[in-house]
Amino acid sequence: MKKISFVLLALPIVFACNNSSKDSVEKADSANEAKSDTGSSYNDTTKNKMDNGGTIAVDQSTADFMVKVADVGMTEVKLGGIAQDKSMNKRIKDFGEMMKRDHTNAGDELKSLARRKNVTLPDSVGSDHRKKIDNLEKKSGKDFDRAYIDAMVDGHQSTVNDFEKASNNTKDPDVKAWVDKTLPTLRMHLDSAKAIQKAIKH
Repeated sequence: MKKISFVLLALPIVFACNNSSKDSVEKADSANEAKSDTGSSYNDTTKNKMDNGGTIAVDQSTADFMVKVADVGMTEVKLGGIAQDKSMNKRIKDFGEMMKRDHTNAGDELKSLARRKNVTLPDSVGSDHRKKIDNLEKKSGKDFDRAYIDAMVDGHQSTVNDFEKASNNTKDPDVKAWVDKTLPTLRMHLDSAKAIQKAIKH
């Protein structure tokens, strides 16, 4: 169960980057688009040729999902460490430790899966999530605790929704198996975050 912890997805994030220069997430998406639609590794009606990078073994929506999950996972690891350092609340410190541990494990599993499917993942946090990290790093005390746990609740809810959609829609059985294995941990993280959120409200 720990692996799933990808609550990874926590932070409801919208992965659209608005920078003029491409960040790691955009580069990964572009690389996967270049490798997709070959139709050689999954049953799809579109079969186009591609001239570099080998064949991607999943459909484009599944590749996009994997990129998004990787971005959120790296963000969760970073925020978990910040929570351990900045919070004075033991429950939040412990939650941050769980996020850091679980997301690291889930990230390692996702990387292995991506290698097998020839999916390019981002190697660093995307610009949208970087802004969220920067904003939280500026807070302290109870302001930090509230902002962090609110982000965890919102993000986990969004992530659970994304995983449920991926479970229903992905054409790849290996990705579906990983998603289904991870979902229970994500739901557990969401429940834990909600309980902490309720406890720290006045």
